[in-house]
Amino acid sequence: MKEKLLGFARLARPANLPTAAADILAGIAIMLYLQNIDVLTFLGEQVGDVLSLVFSSVALYAGGVVFNDVFDAELDAVERPERAIPSGLIPKREAIYFGTILMLIGITLAFKCTLLSGLISVVLTIAILTYDGYFKQFGFAGPLNMGICRGLNLLLGMSILGSLTNWYISLVPVVYIFAITLISRGEVHGDNKKHIVWAGILYAIVVLSIALIVMQQKDNLLVLLPFLLLFGFLIYSPLIKAYKENSPKNIKKAVMGGVLSLVVMNACWVAGFSNWYLALAVLLLLPLSMLLSKLFAVT
Repeated sequence: MKEKLLGFARLARPANLPTAAADILAGIAIMLYLQNIDVLTFLGEQVGDVLSLVFSSVALYAGGVVFNDVFDAELDAVERPERAIPSGLIPKREAIYFGTILMLIGITLAFKCTLLSGLISVVLTIAILTYDGYFKQFGFAGPLNMGICRGLNLLLGMSILGSLTNWYISLVPVVYIFAITLISRGEVHGDNKKHIVWAGILYAIVVLSIALIVMQQKDNLLVLLPFLLLFGFLIYSPLIKAYKENSPKNIKKAVMGGVLSLVVMNACWVAGFSNWYLALAVLLLLPLSMLLSKLFAVT
């Protein structure tokens, strides 16, 4: 029984889940600043809505990666036979039930917050499933679809007040995830230097976009800068190494670095739109992700 429970846990990619929670916290910080609402006061009064959206996002993310393994079961039987479904530890039918329950929980929690949040969660669920089941096979549409999922997750956090402004901010994580998904194309066989170069360019666009958006809205660059420098270091270090030695092992590390650094990117948003100590609180999700990545696969 213990082994099977660990199998279900591996399906949900626990190391990635704090990144989903960080998206929500960043989205909330952005929207509260734009509406001139004090963050600490709001957290004290509306902590239930905050937690609902955080756990909604975590459940939808977990359900999405479960269905990713469901759709990839035949391919994983060849390339990753040790995974829970191809190894026989978790039957595919049980994995489908598990993923469905997670997604229903995520949608329910989102509707509990606001109607807009619920509607975004439904669109996000559709985007996740279309990526898992169809679009990920395509060189351009797959990374774009994956990026849209992450952008919608940021919008889910921004929807906490029941309305949306400055939605274009959600395009930044779309570009970022597009870059990571490009890198991951060489995770099994290597030889993806061209993708790594493009990812490096897209990373630069993301870093610059965060700085420019924050300067335009709040001119909080001095608070943002330490977080932005950390973000740049964490994403470019493994990327450069993967370019120099273009092996599946280094590519996988570059993908893992990109995924876990989502927490740092979200801390950048919080630093830029809120304050440094709340950004540090979000940043604490990074060591949690790193610890979990030692126990569970990220990709």
